[in-house]
Amino acid sequence: MKNITKLGGIFDLESKTSDLKVLKEQISDPTMWENNSKSTSIMRQISFLEKDISLRQNLVQKAEDVEVLFEFLNENQVEEDEVEKELNVFSSLIKDFELKLILNGENDMNDAIITIHPGAGGTESQDWAEMLYRMYSMWAESKGFKFNVIDFQNGDEAGLKDCTVEISGDYAYGLLQAEIGIHRLVRISPFDSNSRRHTSFASVTVSPAVNDDIDIDINQKDLRIDTFRSSGAGGQHVNKTDSAIRITHIPSGIVTQCQTQRSQHKNKEQALKVLKSKLFQLEVEKQLQNKKELEGEKKDIGWGNQIRSYVFHPYNMIKDHRTKHEVGNIKSVMDGNIDEFIYSYLLDKMEKNK
Repeated sequence: MKNITKLGGIFDLESKTSDLKVLKEQISDPTMWENNSKSTSIMRQISFLEKDISLRQNLVQKAEDVEVLFEFLNENQVEEDEVEKELNVFSSLIKDFELKLILNGENDMNDAIITIHPGAGGTESQDWAEMLYRMYSMWAESKGFKFNVIDFQNGDEAGLKDCTVEISGDYAYGLLQAEIGIHRLVRISPFDSNSRRHTSFASVTVSPAVNDDIDIDINQKDLRIDTFRSSGAGGQHVNKTDSAIRITHIPSGIVTQCQTQRSQHKNKEQALKVLKSKLFQLEVEKQLQNKKELEGEKKDIGWGNQIRSYVFHPYNMIKDHRTKHEVGNIKSVMDGNIDEFIYSYLLDKMEKNK
């Protein structure tokens, strides 16, 4: 018990527990619920803090378990593989804890709005953009995150022309910062009758979703709202009605649209949510005077600007050009297993910011 108490201090359990107590006292005040925005914010903070404390408690307990197992190992009372198994669990918890320490930015805990846009190249790039869409949807599913399609414009023959989705979950924006940039694909084209090798590009941008406690003032006179019929091949992504909404924010030139909901009202809500997130992003960028902080530098979707290369031919390799991290199992990555790249990017970012 003495060791657990000591470790509890290392993992700042007492301080975190005290913070949680203060927040719960605040939310127990009946007058707090008169302000829906503030109460929602506090409840969100309580949820994050409870999960954080649980993680720290698990770390303390696992550290104690490993210590006891090593004592048993020295006395030949347990096998090495049993100790190794516990060490792997402890290592995984430490990795998770490190991530939480890195993700301490003001917006890192927010949900994320992610937009995928193909580069030049028609069908090739549009197909590549949809492959990335699938990769992020599978990643979100593996995390237990909600994946909500806001806008999806089908490609002319295959793939997509443009899509915007909201990924909701703890630290979604903080994690997906690693994906901001140009993604390059090299493969034998399934659309080329001569089976030649093609290079395709697609851009990924990510914005922090705006929560209820963040006030974004939009003058209705600054908006141009157009309705139109959902386009494309139909299917699960769009519905063929006149309920699709496109909103243009005239001062900034930002255009958002939604065509996935059945009602015009819901499409407008979603399009406004994306617009607010992008306007909030612009405001934070102005304050920071550094456009790399939230959405990265806006570069051409082409050669020399890629953050990551996905090579399917003549060999199998995916390499992140920022961190030099690379893997050979392309199927695993395209099935959504991108945590290695995210983790290496965040560690690299932390080292550079020291």
